[in-house]
Amino acid sequence: MWSGPRNLSTAMMRSFGARADCAVWDEPFFAPYLAVSGKPHPGRTETLAAHETDPHKVAARCDVEVREAYHFLKLMPHHMLTGFPMDWADDGRHFFLLRNPTRVIASYARGRVQFDVDDLGFAAQRILYDKLSDSTGRPIAVIDSADILRAPEPALSALCDALDIRFDPAMLSWAKGTRAEDGAWAPYWYKSVENSTGFAPYHDEDVKLTPAQTEMHTACADDYQYLADKALHF
Repeated sequence: MWSGPRNLSTAMMRSFGARADCAVWDEPFFAPYLAVSGKPHPGRTETLAAHETDPHKVAARCDVEVREAYHFLKLMPHHMLTGFPMDWADDGRHFFLLRNPTRVIASYARGRVQFDVDDLGFAAQRILYDKLSDSTGRPIAVIDSADILRAPEPALSALCDALDIRFDPAMLSWAKGTRAEDGAWAPYWYKSVENSTGFAPYHDEDVKLTPAQTEMHTACADDYQYLADKALHF
């Protein structure tokens, strides 16, 4: 799964992790991204101390078989810096998770005061979508988080069909709490999902952005729409 931040991505990790036939891995390239980019980030010190920072070692582990039938990787395209290996991804089944930029920006700003448009990942998502479409030669599913919240079972069923895997009703709920697989950054971002037992109902919100955030939204809009036009319909 390729996602930007604040996109329902951790809830999706919980959903796939609720399957008995699926192992999950939380943002494997985040520590290498922080180490190489030097970016300040909530949980940076903890992340660099707790996780592998060599992108080549991380990539090699992405190719290692797990005991379960499936291995779900929660990934962010903007973490894949120039020179990070991508050959491990050629045989994967990929999908992209989207969220409206207005909601992403408003949510992200609650956890991090200073950030820029690249931290939101929309441009990186679009670029990687095209690259993976070319390198894999297969259609790549796109799903909007709002559609998942509006109708979790039909949305996840459609996604599983697109990935050519069996839908499992276990994906609709999970136990509260933390998980051993949660990244070291979890205390900064995962409070809501730690208190959840499933996908929350969708709610329309009147989101107000600052002028600077509105400029970010404008910069993101075309990239978001490019992928939104390819989203699953069900």
